[in-house]
Amino acid sequence: MSPDGLRRSVRLFRSFLVEQTDPDHFYGVLARDSADLVEQELPLAGKVVVDVGAGPVQFAQEFRRRGARYIAVDLDPEVSALADGGVAADAALLPFATGSADLVFSSNLLEHVREPAVVADELVRVAKPGGLVFLSYTNWWSPWGGHETSPWHWLGGRRAVARYTRRHGHAPKNRVGETLFKISVAWGMRWAARPGVHVVSARPRYLPRWAAPLVRVPLLREVLSWNLLLLVRREDPKSSR
Repeated sequence: MSPDGLRRSVRLFRSFLVEQTDPDHFYGVLARDSADLVEQELPLAGKVVVDVGAGPVQFAQEFRRRGARYIAVDLDPEVSALADGGVAADAALLPFATGSADLVFSSNLLEHVREPAVVADELVRVAKPGGLVFLSYTNWWSPWGGHETSPWHWLGGRRAVARYTRRHGHAPKNRVGETLFKISVAWGMRWAARPGVHVVSARPRYLPRWAAPLVRVPLLREVLSWNLLLLVRREDPKSSR
């Protein structure tokens, strides 16, 4: 069976079931899978990797284990990934020179920013000409679009937040319009058509590779994709001369 096939998807979805009760396991599985996806296009050994919205330390551990020169970036200076040489910074204004990273990695960040295009363009800016940008996010209409308030977000984001608060006695971490924003697969596909990048892969992140055509089917992609993965290469202006 393909390493990027149905068995992988089952393993990922099983890990999602314990995200709240065993986050170390969940993020460990996700970090290994993410590094595997990257290494289908770019061997990580010796490469400069900037992880924007880094969060859990498992990603730092996995990328460094594979030999990457890993730099974590997060708005929250207290997140565990920043403990060893990380940088606290705004994703819309990264403190790195243009064209300084072999890989700019961003996992499940864009649904948490008000201006996703500004952040996505900033990721491309930091990538070297010919370098890669790994960008994935959970789209609003997916079954997990409301995060911990799912699937009640399908009945309205505010209603889902109110229901969660009544049931748990406190507000959820992810609140629509405050810490969670509505973003679509359609938006990502339009963004990826911008000048200056070449799309290496556009697919549902957690589904088998053969599900890639789904992201080009309007409406259906918004519900079935779960999470959009865009792997793009920053074009080298010199190569087009």
